[in-house]
Amino acid sequence: MTTEHDPIKRRKLSDEVQQRLLAIIETDRLGPGDALPSERDLMTAFGVGRPAIREAMQSLERMGLVEIRHGERARIAEPSFGRMVEQMSESMRHILSHSPASLAHLKEARATFEMEMARIAAQRAKPADVARLRRIIDTQEAQSHNSPVFLQIDARFHREIAAISGNPIFASLSEALLKWLQSFHVGLMRVPGLEKLTLAEHRQIVDEIEAGNVAGAAKAMSDHLYRANDLYHQDHFARSGEA
Repeated sequence: MTTEHDPIKRRKLSDEVQQRLLAIIETDRLGPGDALPSERDLMTAFGVGRPAIREAMQSLERMGLVEIRHGERARIAEPSFGRMVEQMSESMRHILSHSPASLAHLKEARATFEMEMARIAAQRAKPADVARLRRIIDTQEAQSHNSPVFLQIDARFHREIAAISGNPIFASLSEALLKWLQSFHVGLMRVPGLEKLTLAEHRQIVDEIEAGNVAGAAKAMSDHLYRANDLYHQDHFARSGEA
């Protein structure tokens, strides 16, 4: 909490430029695709050099608010949940690399989220959705010998279940959770040698979704994810001589 006696913090010049650019976007009601003033015009209007303008623009680009292309004026970016999630990824990888507790929280959050996605899928899935999920499983089975591809298809299976909701936020969250876990350690997503069990569990999930069994779909998903977590830890300890 600040008081009137706290010293005023000096702001970076680019931070001030960034705030003024945000004010321009709001005041002029700029929308996706609209161009911001040129660097030269902004330098003249703000009385600053090109480095401050570019640093502020790059910050807005990292925030997903503008798009910068070489030789063109910066433009307001199209809103994208996927871009928003990607911006969080580096911070999440840093947190996971330095906090085992955060990793446990992430796994718990993923399991809870995936169970809800299975429930919603059981309520909303159409025959075409079920057919698509079964084709994904068939493709995954054909790649059982190819671990990297098998894992990629595994992630696709879970994303497709989230997509059945029709909610783009759910689809983006599903992709984010899987990427964060996978980038931290591939072993957290799958234990080698258990491909047949994974495929059988995927088919059980789809059977429950097709039947419209909300509770059954959630339980099948929960059993699948917690089984995978338990087996990962058993495999990890066995390899490290702790079992």
